[in-house]
Amino acid sequence: MKKIALFASGNGTNVQQIAEYFAENKEIKVDCVVVNKQNIYVIERAKNLNLPCFYFNREDFYSTDKVLDLMRLREVDYIILAGFLWLIPQNLLANYDNKIVNIHPALLPKYGGKGMYGHHVHEAVVANHEQESGITIHYVNEKYDSGDIIFQARCKVEANDTPDNVAGKIHLLEKEFYPQTIEKVVLENK
Repeated sequence: MKKIALFASGNGTNVQQIAEYFAENKEIKVDCVVVNKQNIYVIERAKNLNLPCFYFNREDFYSTDKVLDLMRLREVDYIILAGFLWLIPQNLLANYDNKIVNIHPALLPKYGGKGMYGHHVHEAVVANHEQESGITIHYVNEKYDSGDIIFQARCKVEANDTPDNVAGKIHLLEKEFYPQTIEKVVLENK
């Protein structure tokens, strides 16, 4: 059985979708949730899903091995970013080479990089009159949104779409494709 840890910084809709997708899976188990903020809704979701949840502040995350030690203690095989907004530190990258996966709400390399997350991305897509957007699932490296692309899915952006309309389309793609792409990555790399 392969274990995955979900890293999150906000509401946790992707955490819930991923946890529910793997709830009955015999080969992949969601082991825990790691958060970098207190008082965020994903902590409540983790409780409701009976998933252990661990908080780390910036100092713990970047200047110690506390997160890496927890991953080793819990025998985590893959780290999945589910709305996690911090750059991953070198100690995790070195120990989880090609085993940290992220989803981005745009078709990378467009609309990626520092500050390009969530609604900021959708606002930029609409402001630039893009005809399509989508999701990019990619491996994580030392730079925001620049790791090797695993999968992309596209959706049309209509002339009258608002950022909220685009966000709705992106959420549907995330729900459909992120859990199954995680499953594929984990099972292909046994």
